[in-house]
Amino acid sequence: MKYSTVKRILDFFFLIVFAPLWIPLMLILAVVVKLSSRGPVLFKQKRLGRDKSYFMILKFRSMYITTPKDTPTHLLEDPKKHITPVGRVLRKLSLDELPQMFNIIKGDLTLVGPRPALWNQDDLIAERDKYRANSITPGLTGLAQVNGRDELPIDVKARYDGEYKAGMCFVLDMKILFLTVVNVFRSKGVVEGSSE
Repeated sequence: MKYSTVKRILDFFFLIVFAPLWIPLMLILAVVVKLSSRGPVLFKQKRLGRDKSYFMILKFRSMYITTPKDTPTHLLEDPKKHITPVGRVLRKLSLDELPQMFNIIKGDLTLVGPRPALWNQDDLIAERDKYRANSITPGLTGLAQVNGRDELPIDVKARYDGEYKAGMCFVLDMKILFLTVVNVFRSKGVVEGSSE
């Protein structure tokens, strides 16, 4: 059996096992986001999927509705002024990513893989092409996320994504999931704005 098939089974296993945690939490957060600032609860954005196909990623809206669309946070001028107070907490704890459980169910994402690039992040996409990392399903978390996340320059992120593609296996996925939980509780690697 191909590991991509195993990954799909594992995705559903984890989603079902942890459903009593993530479903009620999502409902609570949806209410908090709606009450905290004007605009929709969910934020949709065009991202690059497997083999450079496109899909709409889901997130809890963490920014004001006046924020420029399709601009990576690190390219915004003073990104902190665009983030809502509730959004700061959501982003710090990576809770804004919870709606991506539906992207996983749909098959756009897997639990572990390279984080999906914005459709217009040509620099990251080109770097990943060097390692054929655009040929696999992107993930909720990945090797780059547990090794620096927002603090990493584009070429280093892409190198980690290539390393993951080359060594993709059950043990590596479990290690990345474990380190993701540890890093989320420590808010490690979260940088709002340029890491230059």
